[in-house]
Order: sequence, then structure tokens, then C-alpha cells
Amino acid sequence: MQEKMNELKLSALSALEGCETSRDFQDLKIRYLGKAGEVTGLLKGLKDVPKESRAEVGKIINDLRQELEGAFAAKEEELQKKEMEAGFLAEALDVTLPGTRPERGTLHPLTKVRNEIIGVFTGMGFEIFEGPEIDTDYYTFQALNIPKDHPARDMQDTFYITENVVLRPHTSPGQIRCLEQKEPPIKVLSPGKVYRSDDDATHSPMFQQVEGIVVDKKVTLCDLKGALDAFAAKLFGDETKTRFRPSYFPFTEPSVEVDVSCFRCKGKGCNLCKGTGWIEVLGAGMVHRNVIKNCGLDPDEYSGFAFGMGVERIAMLKYGIPNMKMLFENDVRFLNEFDK
Repeated sequence: MQEKMNELKLSALSALEGCETSRDFQDLKIRYLGKAGEVTGLLKGLKDVPKESRAEVGKIINDLRQELEGAFAAKEEELQKKEMEAGFLAEALDVTLPGTRPERGTLHPLTKVRNEIIGVFTGMGFEIFEGPEIDTDYYTFQALNIPKDHPARDMQDTFYITENVVLRPHTSPGQIRCLEQKEPPIKVLSPGKVYRSDDDATHSPMFQQVEGIVVDKKVTLCDLKGALDAFAAKLFGDETKTRFRPSYFPFTEPSVEVDVSCFRCKGKGCNLCKGTGWIEVLGAGMVHRNVIKNCGLDPDEYSGFAFGMGVERIAMLKYGIPNMKMLFENDVRFLNEFDK
């Protein structure tokens, strides 16, 4: 028994001396001092020792346990100190080195253009109204003079949630809600996301629109022209001119497509304006009598104008962006171009 204990002691101390990590240390501690360890095994073997020698042998085993526990405690303290020093060295900071400059964020080009557009029209006295992105068929179509059998519904490529609930294809429903809730005069701008089943280099299933409406007594097409002239000059430069071309929208009559003189070539003709000197930027017109009537107003007493534009289109024109997808890819190299 004595010889076995001596071998165990030498084995434990030798293994402990070669231990370099806390993980190896814990394995050794369990091996020698754990509940199923070798020292505990010696104590369990006392039952095989003669009665007259059992107390003496038990004392020797306990002395061995205490000696090994002391050795293990000293080794644990040594390893903790060593690993702490290694951690300090690994985390050491050289304060003489130049600091790492964090990247500076900037507004997304769509946010910049949206804010610019809103700033122009709020400067003219327009209020901002953001309606729900999920709306009923009534506010999205019927109140805007687009009944269920109207062919203009095919122009919208609408996402239907149910037969009478849709993802709005334009922000016009918000204008209808304002006309129902407020008494004229009304000057409302409705910015927000819209959804259409369309996807190519210049279209996206989700994009942003800004639509405006003015309703009051004796509002004319000349008022619309004056407002859009001021808008174009603010957004594209003082020399920018506007041009109206006849068009069709079910919620306006007459309806017009609005062009601006090319701000790159000053109307001389370039690849941006395809040699024409003009660029189409938005649609507009005088609010249809049926729309005014649907909102509970007398179309013989009140008139109004409305306009709408895609924020992505304005941004692509303003910054010369060839593909709409670039606005949604979050490529930092592309976005950094607008941090000027």
C-alpha cells in the first residue's frame, strides 16, 4: 500500500509539473482528487486493510491527499497568474499608434431627393400626409374615378391581398382621405412607398412616390403650371423650364405629362434627354369632377390640381444613375459617391 501511494504521489506531482493550461489542470485534478479519482480509490480500498492497520493507513492517505491538494492549489494559482499576464499582453494597447477613423455615414440618395422634393412643396405651404400602405379598393380606385370594370386598373399592376384590400399602387388614397376629413382650401403632399408588379432596369415592385393635391375655389391649370415651374427651378436649377403634353389619367381632366428642359445639356440635346432637350419627370392634371364629388364637395364650386412623381426616377435623372437596382443594393462604394 505504501509503495502504491508513493507511486501515486510521484505520478501526480510529475503530471502537475508538466501541466501548462487550466483545462489540463482540471483534468488532472479530477483524475487524482475527484470523487472517482485515484486518491479517493485508495480511501475506498481501506476496507481491504487489516483492522489493526486501518487507522494508520487512513492517516497516511489523508496526509497524501492534503499534500496533493496543496500542490494543486499552488499550481492553480500559478496558472491563473500566467494566463492573466498573457491576457494583458494580448489586449495591450499602444496609445502612440494612430487611431482607426470610423466610417462616416451619409444620407441615402433617395432620402436626399425625397427631402428635397418635400422641402420645395412645404415651402409653398403644402401639408404632409402619409396614408396607410395597405388600403381598400374604394380609396385606391373607386374614389379616384376608377370603378371595378375600368381599363385603367390594368395600368396599375396591383398587388391584391383580398378582393377589396390592396397594397397601394400610388399614394393618392391619402389625398382622398384628406379631402373627406378637411374643408377646402386644401394643399396636401403625400409621400410614401407604393407597390406594383413591375421589375426591370427602371422599375421596381416597391418604389417611392410623392403626390400633391390642391383644392379650392377657382384653381386653374395656370396655378398648376406655376407650382411646377417653381418646383423644377428649385430641384434642377433656375434655368429649367417646364413643358406640358396632353395625356390621360382617370382621376384628372385635363391630364398632362410634365417635361423639364434637360439640365445637363441646357436643352441642346444629349444622351440623357435622348437628343430632344426635354426629360419627362411627372404626371399631373386638374382634379376630375367625379373625384371632387366622391369626396363630398361640389365640383361646380371647387376645383383643384394634382401631380405625382417617382422619387427613384427623379434621383436617377438628378444623379445620372443608369439602373434603379443600384439604389437598393446598399453597395457602400456606390453610396460613398453621395457623401460630398
